[in-house]
Amino acid sequence: MTKDIWVFAEHKEGKIKKVTFELLTKGCEMAIRSKGELAAVLVGHNVSNLVDELAYYGAKKVYVIDDSKLEDYTSDVYAKVISELIKTYQPATFLTGTTSIGRDFTPKLAVKLDAGIVSDVTDLNCDSEGKITVTRPIYAGKAFSKIKFECFPQIVVVRNNIIKPKEPDTSKLAEVINYSVNIEDSDIKFNLKEVKLSAGETIELTEADIICSAGRGLKNAENLYLINDLAKAMGNNAAVGASRAIVDAGWIDYSHQVGQTGKVVSPTLYVAVGISGAIQHLAGMSSSKIVAAINIDPDAPIFKVADYGIVGDAFKVIPALIEEIKKAKL
Repeated sequence: MTKDIWVFAEHKEGKIKKVTFELLTKGCEMAIRSKGELAAVLVGHNVSNLVDELAYYGAKKVYVIDDSKLEDYTSDVYAKVISELIKTYQPATFLTGTTSIGRDFTPKLAVKLDAGIVSDVTDLNCDSEGKITVTRPIYAGKAFSKIKFECFPQIVVVRNNIIKPKEPDTSKLAEVINYSVNIEDSDIKFNLKEVKLSAGETIELTEADIICSAGRGLKNAENLYLINDLAKAMGNNAAVGASRAIVDAGWIDYSHQVGQTGKVVSPTLYVAVGISGAIQHLAGMSSSKIVAAINIDPDAPIFKVADYGIVGDAFKVIPALIEEIKKAKL
């Protein structure tokens, strides 16, 4: 077993996801401490053009598994090819982000490797032997648990937006290792037929620096335009989130749900509009760097976790807030 640290290079539509750069930044620190080597794992079809950018953020090696059968993501196939790669080269650590894909295939990967796995991690460090200690929230964010791995390989699923990516160094190059895996048709349990994006969706929740989330305080689905307008005013790095209540009510698609049964997010700014602050919702956004709440109820639990709070009618507050944002940009 080596002391090497591997980062899963997640990509979409020909672009590496931001969380990959975050993990490479953290991986660099840990590799120095453990005297291991930092590498990235790139899986897909026709993805060789993404290698250079991984090197810019510190990857010394990039393991590339390129196959036409990997063009569409499936958890079974990803777990198979990555587990074979890990068995061959034996890294100490495998890191991925708390994305839909990262949370999906890593449990299967852990089973195939008989390895330890910790998800929803908000902090991690390693010792000189390469053993990792992680911190993760428990009891819906009311407390934190510290867990230390005692065996290898270590699989860690890290929350997005908790690490500031370093500046890329475009002079860096990485060694490319092409790895072939025999993928049988029987390995593919389902075929992806179609991908549908929500109208106006520009950035995924887990990738967003700013999230504007809506709750039942907006009264009905027609009023969600307020949240869309607010997110649009915030800029291209802002996304629209939602509480479980309005997702269950059919106001908005599940892909926007933040919370224990939705997506776990850690943006720089989280704006909760008309959200009371149920413990299940707080579990999904409590690690946000700044929380701002707008609610007509001064006793709403959301104010207990908010850094900034406005007690008022969202139908009056949001238009005024949008105007101030526009003025600040002039």
